[in-house]
Amino acid sequence: MINMRIKKILSTLEENGYDAYIVGGYVRDYVLGNETFDVDISTSAKPKEIKEIFDLTSGSVDNYGSISFKDSLYNYDITTFRRDIKYVGRKPVAYDFIESKEEDVLRRDFTINGLYMDSTGKIIDLVGGIEDINRKIIRVIGNMNEKMVEDPLRMLRAIRFASKLDFELEESLYRYIKQNKQLISSLSYERRKSELDLIFSSNNYEVGLTLLKELGILDVLEINYDKVKFCSNKAGIWAQIEYNKNYPFPKSERKIIECVNRILKYGTIDNITLYECGLYPCIIAGEVLGISKSNISDMYKNLPIYSCKDLKFSGIDVMNVLKLKPSKKVKDIIKDIEINVLSNEIKNEYEEIKQYVIKNWR
Repeated sequence: MINMRIKKILSTLEENGYDAYIVGGYVRDYVLGNETFDVDISTSAKPKEIKEIFDLTSGSVDNYGSISFKDSLYNYDITTFRRDIKYVGRKPVAYDFIESKEEDVLRRDFTINGLYMDSTGKIIDLVGGIEDINRKIIRVIGNMNEKMVEDPLRMLRAIRFASKLDFELEESLYRYIKQNKQLISSLSYERRKSELDLIFSSNNYEVGLTLLKELGILDVLEINYDKVKFCSNKAGIWAQIEYNKNYPFPKSERKIIECVNRILKYGTIDNITLYECGLYPCIIAGEVLGISKSNISDMYKNLPIYSCKDLKFSGIDVMNVLKLKPSKKVKDIIKDIEINVLSNEIKNEYEEIKQYVIKNWR
């Protein structure tokens, strides 16, 4: 049954004399029994009329003819029926408004995303989407070459849907991607990463990774991998993959990936890795290594120190005891103390550390 919040939006458009339907991923997921909170609505109302009907003077975004807004549960994107003429990225920068869903559906990518639902909850299938969902097939709507040349990201989207839904690519689509994979090289690293993130975030990530390899796309994407173990956090997947440095990671995410990669190469988690990398990257790496989150958390709680500031023996103490001036040697000694305290070779107590320093560094 259609959610009453969504039904009200459709009914409001209809009461004002316009056709309106839910379309795309929400309907697909509804058929599959999957919950989603992104609602795409297609209507005969123009963007200006949509804003007036819903009094969207604030809190909405007009994005190439689509009006986006949110409530406490759903993200809505209401788009006028249209025919896309020119794309930049995935954004249609040239388009004509049209009058019917029968024309509107032709601009959509795959049949499973071409289902419409009206305000009564009735599903309208103009492209065989229900049959393809039942067959677990990803199939392109319309001319495949035109769709893929128009936006090569659709090749990666096809792989992403196959991975997420555990579907197969239709044979002709599989062949097309394999033969025309170089089209993907025109995509920015940012757009490539956005799709790879979604593939890596899927529980069926192996389906996506297998398809990327089978279709020969790895070289085009400038990534490579051997064996990748499951991790519910995409950073754990990226840490197991070689990728071009031009892939745009936020500084914090890149740091996590580098830490996880380092831990995976080390092969285990101990006090030193927890101290140097932090709890979060260790939990991600632990999932790959098969070390439970609770064990890692317990280890972290029991660390003798969490930073060099926790040491009972400072750099000034080192200089005073050994009669040294500020230098790299002082930093090396503090690092040595940290490692020995973390390894439980010495206790974090002033006198014990002092005797250790005199014995080993004088």
